[in-house]
Amino acid sequence: MSTVANPSSSVLEKDARSLHDDKPVSAGNIAIGVIIGRMSEFFDFFVYGLASVLVFPRLIFPFITDPVSATLASFAIFPLAFLARPVGSFVFMWVDRNYGRGTKLTIALFILGGSTASIAFLPGYETIGLWSVALLALFRLGQGFALGGAWDGLASLLNLSAPANRRGWYAMIPQLGAPIGFALASSLFGFFVSNLSDADFLSWGWRYPFFVAFAINVVALFARLRIVASHEFGEALENKELEARPVFEMLSKHAHDVVLGAFAPLASFAMFHLVTIFPLSWVTLYGGQTAAQFLWVQVAGAAVGLVAIVLSGILADKIGRRRQLMLGAVIIAIFSFTAPFLLDAGRTGQDAFIIIGFGILGLSFGQASGAVSSRFGQYYRYTGAALTSDLAWLVGAAFAPLVALGLASSFGIIFIGGYLISGAIVSLIALSVTRALDANSEPGPAGSNK
Repeated sequence: MSTVANPSSSVLEKDARSLHDDKPVSAGNIAIGVIIGRMSEFFDFFVYGLASVLVFPRLIFPFITDPVSATLASFAIFPLAFLARPVGSFVFMWVDRNYGRGTKLTIALFILGGSTASIAFLPGYETIGLWSVALLALFRLGQGFALGGAWDGLASLLNLSAPANRRGWYAMIPQLGAPIGFALASSLFGFFVSNLSDADFLSWGWRYPFFVAFAINVVALFARLRIVASHEFGEALENKELEARPVFEMLSKHAHDVVLGAFAPLASFAMFHLVTIFPLSWVTLYGGQTAAQFLWVQVAGAAVGLVAIVLSGILADKIGRRRQLMLGAVIIAIFSFTAPFLLDAGRTGQDAFIIIGFGILGLSFGQASGAVSSRFGQYYRYTGAALTSDLAWLVGAAFAPLVALGLASSFGIIFIGGYLISGAIVSLIALSVTRALDANSEPGPAGSNK
């Protein structure tokens, strides 16, 4: 185990905090910083996800003549970011401990924005051949590696400000970044798909959202650094509430909590890409409406999801976070029986799938971050929550578009229902195990799990 004189805080960061001593950062300021940060991360990933349906099958894989197979090839690169994310967490935790949180965030967000913006300059297969596939895979790995370093601890800092009876409300705030980021990405693609010819869109129109991603990352970086340089953040570090610990040291104490935390929100994370990326691929390949029309339906769905996330915070404070997550898993299991028929029922059914699906996703996803972090004590929470989140996304969401399209195209769309219900069952089992473990141990902080 390494020891560091000034863990998670550089000299420059301490100087910056001394300038902020008379400028306290309120919970509202922290919440805004958290939402901006999460929105920028989700925007980067959704821009890539939408392009993996609308662009890459034709630009990077034109040598695969079957559109379904080309989309599956595109989706095969999609999980690389989630595979690289735990590696990024491991490396950037070291940067955090030795050079400070601000240095870590600056490097990570520039790699994230740079990897995303680099995709905008990517030549197609017809220009550089298989090098286009290799470069796309490299930039996708860069996105995931950087996202592992973008874990800033601001959500935990916000949680520290939460009254015992409002933990569900505060836990849902970081999740608002997902529907906002998705709505913005879908709106940009919807605009270009609707207003450009197919040739112009494939030539240059699709590249603009990737440029926008870099600009958003710069704004998010400054919003987050302002809070990282605050007196409140420094005080939390001094109290070791946001300190980065070595990953293997944390695993020696909390390996089982990491595993449970990764599987507890599986239903929500499996649902995540089944209402965002996969349905766009299904509509594009099998019809029902145009991609431009469907993108605007998804923007409306994101608005419904945002409202549902807010409602999840209210509900979690009334019935408890674990019960809220179990309820969400049960609703997802029920939805799994009707989802395939809606998506295969033409435009009206597809629209209903998106609106209902986003509503259910919001109710479940709104408390997913709480499920990830609640089992860690103060000393290991920052590192434990980061790695657990990485693994939760990996097992729950990384392969969802590839598996769902592969199953639906090969065996029938009814099989996506089986995929959803399997995620719901795993979540219910993991949540039941955590409840049994908590019942046999000393009670944690008020409202942390129950």
